[in-house]
This record gives sequence, C-alpha cells and structure tokens, in this order.
Amino acid sequence: MMAYTQLTSSLSGLVVEPKQTASACVIWLHGLGDSADGFAPIVNSLHLPATSSIRFIFPNAPEQAVTINGGYIMRAWYDIKSLDLHDRADMPGVMASEQLINQLIDDQIAKGIPANKILLAGFSQGGVVSLFTGLRCQHTLAGLMALSCYLPGGDRLPAALSAENRATPILFQHGQQDDVVIPAAAEMARDALLEGGYPLDFSFFPVAHGLSAEQILPIRQFILSRC
Repeated sequence: MMAYTQLTSSLSGLVVEPKQTASACVIWLHGLGDSADGFAPIVNSLHLPATSSIRFIFPNAPEQAVTINGGYIMRAWYDIKSLDLHDRADMPGVMASEQLINQLIDDQIAKGIPANKILLAGFSQGGVVSLFTGLRCQHTLAGLMALSCYLPGGDRLPAALSAENRATPILFQHGQQDDVVIPAAAEMARDALLEGGYPLDFSFFPVAHGLSAEQILPIRQFILSRC
C-alpha cells in the first residue's frame, strides 16, 4: 500500500512519493463532489515498477456552491451553470482553478521537477481543468490526460493556447454509457483537438461515468511513456 502525505500548498490534498527521489510528477484532479481521497488509491492499481520515480499529487478542489445541484456546497473546480454543452462551465471559475494548478506546477518546478516531466490528469470536472490548463500552460508539459470530460467551450478550443504545448501528447478516454458527461461532449472535444493538430489518443470504453479496469493499462502505459 502507498503511504500518503498531506499536500502543503494553496490547496489541500494528498501526495504519494516514490521510493526513489522524485524526478517526475503527475498532478491528478478529481471530479465534482469528490476529493483527493477518492482518486489517490488509483496509484496502487497502476502497479508501477519498483524503480518508478514518479510523485503523484491529488489536490482537493475548493468548496463552493454548484448551480445545477441547487446551490449545494461541495468540492468543485468551477460552478456548473447548466447542461448546455456550449455554456456549461463558469469560465471565471475555470480560470481561477487554472491559476491554482499553475501554482502547483510552479511549486514542482521549484522543487526540481522539470516541466517536461509534469503530467496533468483529471477526471470529469478535473479533466476539464487539466485539459484547459495544459492547453494554455506556458511550460512544456509531459502530457495531458483527460478522463470522462469535455472542453469548457463545447466544440471550441480555449483562447490563448500556448505554443509550448502544441505537441504535448493527450490521452483522452470516455465512457460510451456516460450519462453525466454525454459522449457527444467528448466527441466535440475530440474533433476540436484533432482539428487543432494536437497529438490525441482518443478511446471510448464500455463504461458509464467512471473508470473501468480496461482503462488502467493504457493509463499506466501513457504515464510511464511520458514520465
């Protein structure tokens, strides 16, 4: 079993350190209403080699009211205003979370991890923020992993795309039976990314809004190939 330590930054969360001195880092964002505790156990499921030197960081989203959930306060990377695929995400909230994740990236660089060994990953809302942040990040990152998510602009790429990550590989997985983030939302993102010329590995899996065992191997392979 992995040993967790507490994240000490502008966000709370969990950190999983490798046995060796860390030379790479995966920053993994959870979905709406979840927490670092919900996703941190996935490190065990990846069965990484004993020689792995990858640090995993699972930050907690801030707590805030979510409009589509009747204003209920929960952990969320941004407010969800409606189910409209083109106007679902509260963009000021997305950009506020982007700033928080960029701070985590800068913190890791200051600790000696090169930017090109930092991978951003996220599930659902966390995937939206990871994708948005990575496409705009001024550092060249190792890779982006977008799980069961969408672009905040629906069928449009974000504004102010960075030249640094035009060639950054993207692993995008989505559930064919997802009724929370419908497959059409993922297809919009897929088409926009391909039209934008991004190196995209996109796959549908026979699952609802979650991860299946079948997805773990390609996730593992992607992480090891980039970190």
